[in-house]
Amino acid sequence: MLSKGPRFLGATSKSSVFKRCSSAVSPHVEGLSRLSDLDIIITRVPVGTSDDQVLSSLSHDQACNSIQLTHGLVHQLFYRFKNDWKSVLGVFRWAESRPGYQLSPDAYDMIIDILGKMRRMDKTMDLLERMHQDRLVTLNTVGKVMRRFAGAGKWEDAVRIFDGLGRFGLEKNTESMNLLLGTLCKENKVEIARDIFLELKSHISPNAHTFNIFIHGWCKVNRVDEAHWTIQEMKGHGGHPCAMSYSTIILFYCQKCNFGKVYELFDEMEAQGCTPNVVTFTTVMSYLSKAEEFEEAMQLYERMKSAGCKPDTLFYNSLIHTLGRAGRVSEAIQVFEVEMSQNEVHHNTSTYNTMIAMFCNHVQEEEALEILRKMESSGLCKPDVQTYYPLLKMCFKTGKTDNFLDKLVNDMVNGHHLSFDLSTYTLLIHGLCRAGKCERAYSLFEGMIAQEMKPRYKTCRFLWDEVRLKNMSAAADSIEDFMKKL
Repeated sequence: MLSKGPRFLGATSKSSVFKRCSSAVSPHVEGLSRLSDLDIIITRVPVGTSDDQVLSSLSHDQACNSIQLTHGLVHQLFYRFKNDWKSVLGVFRWAESRPGYQLSPDAYDMIIDILGKMRRMDKTMDLLERMHQDRLVTLNTVGKVMRRFAGAGKWEDAVRIFDGLGRFGLEKNTESMNLLLGTLCKENKVEIARDIFLELKSHISPNAHTFNIFIHGWCKVNRVDEAHWTIQEMKGHGGHPCAMSYSTIILFYCQKCNFGKVYELFDEMEAQGCTPNVVTFTTVMSYLSKAEEFEEAMQLYERMKSAGCKPDTLFYNSLIHTLGRAGRVSEAIQVFEVEMSQNEVHHNTSTYNTMIAMFCNHVQEEEALEILRKMESSGLCKPDVQTYYPLLKMCFKTGKTDNFLDKLVNDMVNGHHLSFDLSTYTLLIHGLCRAGKCERAYSLFEGMIAQEMKPRYKTCRFLWDEVRLKNMSAAADSIEDFMKKL
């Protein structure tokens, strides 16, 4: 796309082009003469009002009531208002009241989860009671309620919900017990979960997942000795630790950069006949790379091959990244071009992105662009925003902030219809300011605001300083006004 794409500037000024770039990346329907059903309903939801007002507004709107509701449309509406409990509850009540439409059980579960996330536990319990009356409560529903109570610091209420499972026609069994234990462990209430387990295990049999929950929980609270002991306890109950059981502890030691313990666990796994899987090897490879232990990473790869573990795409992505960081570019190319093909492992977007980032880090512009062209012609995957980030960064590093930068941005916006994320906007604004192109940077800032994307304060302050130096007083005032609202 890049080599064949149209010139980004043409006769239009650079500033206006960047402004157009900022506004042209809306993810919603573009170029349609009318709003979609989703957008019509969204525009009729009054902001900052009660669920009663939302219900009233939608119920008395002819356009909304002429729309045929589907489960997909309702799901999109709930997702759109997932951080606004009043609006989502109003939409829910309106959908529930529509003649001829019946909400799906998933829709009820979604509302339960949203209300719980927003800490509206009174509303959550009211809805749960209604669902109970209509016989809509499932174990999935109860799991969401328990998780939200625990997340709100009300773990006792989560336990009470579990104790009352029979009222909903549900059983206290291994599955439901694991749901409660997992909920408590995720909230770092591992000791409480342990006490509950000791009470329940006499009449509810644990399984391997039960013990894996505790292994993860103990590691999460930095009590790895208890995680080790849980593996022994699992064996005592006739269970067989799997790769996941050990991988959780391995991840703990990787995070501490204690690779000696990692290798000890590898030896223990092999002695137990439990070979590390590709996920385990990928995790360790990634942390070795972060720690710049490149030789050990290569030795790990040899160990993986000796164990007969077949690499997958994610492992190769990590390997290529490691080789690139180690400066072993030719070996990374060999893996990308030859070894992956020989092992019938396909490239994905992340594979190409890793190669592009490697070449950009070594300022090998043509090689990076060649990988981009291969990606575009592969038919397997498409570029994303992360594809272009290192290329844009390289533009500023090499001082190519005119035609080359414009072509990249044109390729993103018009060639692949990509929306800038916060990191890309931040990179462009800072880079353009440093290159003395404050007008273009300010155009991007305006684009962010138009899309309701909030710039970081540091970015605002940096841009404000630069436009003041350029005597762009109107821009400086606008930025200052925005900063006051942060």
